[in-house]
Amino acid sequence: MSAKSTMSTALLAGAMMTALSSFSAYAAGPLTAGEMAAATDAGKEKCYGVALAGLNDCAAGPGTTCQGTSTIDFQGNAWSLVPGGTCASIEVPDGRTGSLEALTRDLPA
Repeated sequence: MSAKSTMSTALLAGAMMTALSSFSAYAAGPLTAGEMAAATDAGKEKCYGVALAGLNDCAAGPGTTCQGTSTIDFQGNAWSLVPGGTCASIEVPDGRTGSLEALTRDLPA
């Protein structure tokens, strides 16, 4: 095998593993207490109103189960883990920002 072919194969394998691990994280269900503690220990915080539809980490309001269940982009009652101290500086459309508390904006009808 040539070096170019080996490198292409390695890159493809890495991309596949990344895609599969990302999918399995969302298919795995809600974050456990241990995972939340680890995220907090790693300096992450919950940030409401910044996730795209279906990409929230948890708390997507009534009628949803948790991780990956938000139905609206930037849904105010859905949060994602972000690096600590950055939530309020994350800008979403229309000049809005993330919040450390659940918001009443952009909720499903």
